[in-house]
Amino acid sequence: MTDFAAQTSSVDGPVRVLMLTKDWPSPGQPWRAPFIFQQYKFLAAAGADVDFFTFPGQKNPANYLRAWVDVRKRLRSRRYDVIHAQFGQSGMLALPKTRPLVVTFRGSDLEGIVGADGNFTAAGRLLRGISRKVAREADAVCLVSESMSRHLPAGVRYEIVPSGLDLELFKPGDRAAARRELGLPVEGRLVLFGGNPTVARKRHGLASDAVAELSKRLPATLIAAGQVAHDRMPLWMNASDCLLLTSIHEGSPNVVKEALACNVPVVSVDVGDVRQRISPVPGCRLCADDRVETIAAALEEVLTRRESFDGRSAVAELDERALVQRMIGIYRGAIARFGARR
Repeated sequence: MTDFAAQTSSVDGPVRVLMLTKDWPSPGQPWRAPFIFQQYKFLAAAGADVDFFTFPGQKNPANYLRAWVDVRKRLRSRRYDVIHAQFGQSGMLALPKTRPLVVTFRGSDLEGIVGADGNFTAAGRLLRGISRKVAREADAVCLVSESMSRHLPAGVRYEIVPSGLDLELFKPGDRAAARRELGLPVEGRLVLFGGNPTVARKRHGLASDAVAELSKRLPATLIAAGQVAHDRMPLWMNASDCLLLTSIHEGSPNVVKEALACNVPVVSVDVGDVRQRISPVPGCRLCADDRVETIAAALEEVLTRRESFDGRSAVAELDERALVQRMIGIYRGAIARFGARR
């Protein structure tokens, strides 16, 4: 790892950024990659001049080819200091490079895609190869968690920049009021599933089995908010007694950090940077394995704990306002290195 932000560039004034992403919230799908829109919004608020280019990847080479042509047109029509690709596959649109390239890898792009059968797919293996190629070409590589670094090619330098939090949006709230607004039972224990139930990698079935096992001793209900607009997620957090994450793999799951910001305890399997986030927090549980019985026992411990819970102080450092300042420094470092090579 290296400190890209410590390097400076000759760019004066606001950095002009073209952000490339295959995922972006839309009116029809407001739950898609809200962390990218959030970073874009806070970068703009911090003074960066950011345009974004979105495209429907959908694992279709023709979509990527059309997007590549459109990006070339965009680069000819306006001057940009740096390109920021969200996800490894988006970085293909910037090759061959005519501008400095920063790439943020977020999980499946380096770790692979999990199919409906729970196994990694051939398309995921191809994606990993593409992402490794993009990482070699990038002027700056950002990972959302240290655990992803084992998938990078040897010698590639990287910076850890986890997805940040909007701490004004995600904050503790009244549980009974949140449940009433969502039409959920005011009484009883509610366990929030940490992901979209339709995504195989999230393993909703495992979570459901664990809560069913728990309910033999301690009645509880599993609820899911997989396709909810980001600004509604704090309600679901505050309506819940705890959050449960059962994914096969993750980069830096925002749902865990957002739950902590709302003072909601977390039970999780050991993926991504979850160990780092919840191990120091009394009242959370990191499962030793992903057996149903282990997860159910962890849930029981959390749901029967009587002490007050403070998760918010553990994620204060992840305020998006501070993280985008680091990102702007990374942009300037990439610009300087690109210029030196030219």
